[in-house]
Amino acid sequence: MREEATARVVTPLADPIESAEELTLRPRRLSEFVGQPELKDHLGIVLEAARRRGQPSDHVLLAGPPGLGKTSMAGIIANEMGASLRITSGPALVRAGDLAAILTNLAEGDVLFVDEIHRLGRAVEEVLYPAMEDFQLDIVLGKGPSARTIRLDLPHFTLVGATTRTGLITGPLRDRFGFTARLDYYSHVDLEAIIMRSAAILTVPIEADGAAEIARRSRGTPRIGNRLLKRVRDFAEVRGDGQVTRAVAEEGLRLFGVDDLGLDKVDRAILETVCSKFGGGPVGRSTLAVSVGEQPETVEEVYEPFLLQLGLLMRTPKGRVATPAAWRHLGLSAPAAAAAAPALFLPEG
Repeated sequence: MREEATARVVTPLADPIESAEELTLRPRRLSEFVGQPELKDHLGIVLEAARRRGQPSDHVLLAGPPGLGKTSMAGIIANEMGASLRITSGPALVRAGDLAAILTNLAEGDVLFVDEIHRLGRAVEEVLYPAMEDFQLDIVLGKGPSARTIRLDLPHFTLVGATTRTGLITGPLRDRFGFTARLDYYSHVDLEAIIMRSAAILTVPIEADGAAEIARRSRGTPRIGNRLLKRVRDFAEVRGDGQVTRAVAEEGLRLFGVDDLGLDKVDRAILETVCSKFGGGPVGRSTLAVSVGEQPETVEEVYEPFLLQLGLLMRTPKGRVATPAAWRHLGLSAPAAAAAAPALFLPEG
């Protein structure tokens, strides 16, 4: 059937047997989720209230940068409610019939997770409105003057939408979510706890100092932290005795091109281009992208946010400008104009 191409089902996990989901390092329960204390507190109340009423939870919208745990949170909602999880994405739902096929195959209480929900087409979104609000599906039969509409009842379900671009979600869709939350970047302490948990699942011998070093370079993002942990694990097994210490983590991350601030090869190339080739800027987005061999959208959406967050780069009406902190990080001497610019401080740690 068509819905099998756009959605997959994840059933509730059985305790305490290690499952495939654990092997992907995703937490299964709200109590296992590290960080985001305010979100956990609010969501815990919403889910507990729904359980006590014996009803599915309100629809949930999760927003935030990639890699912060939106997909994991959808799985947690399903597990906490004892429901099955169906997973799809906005770009996969091309026609209204794609969404209709999934909705009509939901069971009572199921959780439907739609990743990148801001990329839903208008026709698909129109089908979603009555499904979210009234749990009904409008289907048009026939064409032209003889066309007629029938309305089908749907089981009560919970829609969990995830987006990295909240501003692209239309008002009518956003207003139909009963609970909206934003996931923030993680502190080094939370990331260290996540890395220690992941190391235990992966059976990686790791010291607290080694986990702290990986956490410090993880850009505040668990997905990046777990990826760096796996690379350091590989380095420790091949070049060391398998134990991840601070020294091993530093050497391994240096080998894989991750510096003290968590910048990778492309991040440094952007800074070096602005500083060395354009005298610190300003330089336009397109010119900068061509200079580093990336698409303008990739530079703006993937690399620039972290550089801006660290205070290494500034956006001005005339283009991108390197800050004094960028010159210092590259070990270069800033020209007088750049040195006189307002100082921006890097975060601690």
